[in-house]
Amino acid sequence: MSALRLVLGDQLSRNISALDGVQAGDLILLAEVNAEASYVPHHRKKIAFVFSAMRHFADALRSEGLNVRYVALDDDGNTHSLEGEVDRALNACEGVTRIIQTEPGEYRLMNLMRGWPDRFDVPVEMRRDDRFICTHDRFARWAKGKQRLTMEYFYREMRRETGLLMDGDEPEGGQWNFDAENRKALPAGVRIPERSWIEPDPVTREVMTLVENHFPDGFGDIEPFGYAVTRKDALDQLDWFIAHALPDFGDYQDALKHGEAFLFHSVLSLYLNCGLLDPMEVCKKAEAAWLSGKAPLNAVEGFIRQILGWREYVRGIYWLFMPEYLERNALNARRPLPEFYWSADTAMACIADVVTTTRKHAYAHHIQRLMVTGNFALLAGIDPKAVNEWYLAVYADAYEWVEAPNTHGMALYADGGIMATKPYAASGAYINRMSDHCGDCRYDVKAKTGEQACPFNYLYWNFMMENEERLKGNRRLGPILSNLKRFGDERRNEIRDDADRFFEAIGITETRKKAS
Repeated sequence: MSALRLVLGDQLSRNISALDGVQAGDLILLAEVNAEASYVPHHRKKIAFVFSAMRHFADALRSEGLNVRYVALDDDGNTHSLEGEVDRALNACEGVTRIIQTEPGEYRLMNLMRGWPDRFDVPVEMRRDDRFICTHDRFARWAKGKQRLTMEYFYREMRRETGLLMDGDEPEGGQWNFDAENRKALPAGVRIPERSWIEPDPVTREVMTLVENHFPDGFGDIEPFGYAVTRKDALDQLDWFIAHALPDFGDYQDALKHGEAFLFHSVLSLYLNCGLLDPMEVCKKAEAAWLSGKAPLNAVEGFIRQILGWREYVRGIYWLFMPEYLERNALNARRPLPEFYWSADTAMACIADVVTTTRKHAYAHHIQRLMVTGNFALLAGIDPKAVNEWYLAVYADAYEWVEAPNTHGMALYADGGIMATKPYAASGAYINRMSDHCGDCRYDVKAKTGEQACPFNYLYWNFMMENEERLKGNRRLGPILSNLKRFGDERRNEIRDDADRFFEAIGITETRKKAS
């Protein structure tokens, strides 16, 4: 009697529940399939990263003497679907009496796999993904009966339960959150640490060639490639971050700088989200850096909050509200995604820089995503489904469970306030305060209207005008909407004309339906 154990490309952990109790006679299946590589137009570097990590993980399992069936993208007979490869493995291997898998991270796969007990002639066991700190049931218990699901309070419960940065029942430093200390712009002349990248080995080089051949017109650059694709290298990247970037991460985590993709950010989300790193081990290493005096508390708390708080929280939101969650469009945003999200062909220096960074690295840090590309999509009223697909496609750390709530809830307010207490709308003044983009931009960040004005400025007020009725009950927007009420017809028409001219120039002239 043997089991077929399926491991997905974002489950590359030796401790994944599908491998718990694995025997020498069991068959472990990993498969590169087009259904997963192309359900959105994934960044080619993202595909190469996942496939290379999968191949290295398979080699690590083989080195233990385990039986691995690995299906490469260009293998003869590849059905290019997970279901097809499970079926092919069952037919090729005698004596398999059951299928064991870990629950997938995306609803579309969960929906598919729920039908597998009827599809296959052997029992199918779906196990909990215990790489996360908070289970689905635990999150549901926390959320039950609450009018507002505020991440901060969830985070505090996770701190108490894990003991991270706790002094008995109280938070270290006497406060739960040091976010007020973590909003500094980058000073001139500050030293940005030089990244320690990994030279691609022959396995990665082979995958890069494969991806170039199979996706010649795909989005994004494959070269340069320096991401970790093994657990050992991912652990080295964690150690590098703790030693060289974490001490200044807190102060400058919200900063933006032209041409700088990483600044003091960890880039560890790639490895956490595919299974090469465990969230608790990452948090404990950061905590140890504070305990030993190697990193300040505001930096360590801010970093741990991203993992223990935000990462666990967005996963909880995703599974609590799916599949209905992605159908929400609270602001009735209908405009199409501008082409410059793919091409970077725009005179807006901040957008061009973030999209260029995204094309090159399949990565951008959270402020680039939220307050530049996300903020623009919010102000311009871009259809949430189009924005969701873009974020899911272009970032190497993006899987729907983490991407959708961040985009749909936090950036776009499409969920109507499940996650955010107000839309994260900002004019050009925010970008000017936190970056150096505006200095060389074609547009004038200080001008409010006219063809030379920063589009974020008039789009901000156009957004408020388009959503005035929808948002009038939001207390946090009270002062802004009160200010808007003082705008006369001439000012309002000027803002609308600027917005309409801009939308026409970038080819997104579809208008919203009126608020009901």
